[in-house]
Amino acid sequence: MLQPEKIIITDDHPLFRKALLETLKENLPNTQWLEAETVEGLDALLAENPDTDLLLLDLNIPGAHGFNTLIHIRQHFPQTPVVVISAYEDNDTITKAMSYGASGFIPKSTPASTIFEAITQVLTGELWTPETLTEQDIQSSQSQIAANVASLTQQQYRILMMFAEGMLNKQIAYDLSVSEATIKAHATAIFRKLNVRNRTQAVILLSQLDISETGFPQELK
Repeated sequence: MLQPEKIIITDDHPLFRKALLETLKENLPNTQWLEAETVEGLDALLAENPDTDLLLLDLNIPGAHGFNTLIHIRQHFPQTPVVVISAYEDNDTITKAMSYGASGFIPKSTPASTIFEAITQVLTGELWTPETLTEQDIQSSQSQIAANVASLTQQQYRILMMFAEGMLNKQIAYDLSVSEATIKAHATAIFRKLNVRNRTQAVILLSQLDISETGFPQELK
């Protein structure tokens, strides 16, 4: 395997991120490691580093809404393989992540040596999932909702996330330095692409891509 030049780790738990980095740096000493803790920080890193060889993504970082971040990244940065590293370990979550474009899914309980093996496998162009998942599970197709979300532009996706946070058009316009009329125009386009009538329906639709609590370890909830 060729040494990857650049890998991004996105996780909001500093201790886990540090432990993971220490393990991986031993095996990949010539790789440049970039870190993000939020969706906003990740977007900035990807925009500045389109040549990233691999993204290690926690599904539960601040600003994320279930699988939406994964779907968005696969649509707008298709050249960057994504490995999900998550505290969720149920087969339903893993299957959905793979169907939404992940190249691998690594539960956080996975031993460090196995994590490196998984990353190595993905970097060679293969998929990696826990042994509990079968080939039949992985062949699940991407849902229409995911496809609709993936069709949004970068700005439309950003505005949809702000809708989900409960922000008003006026607040969004201020934060994005555009007019309120521009936000309304974007909202109309978003509703059309998602096949909904208003922001309430859009947020409800978005919630269908949330991650089930059934796969989350009780002590981490």
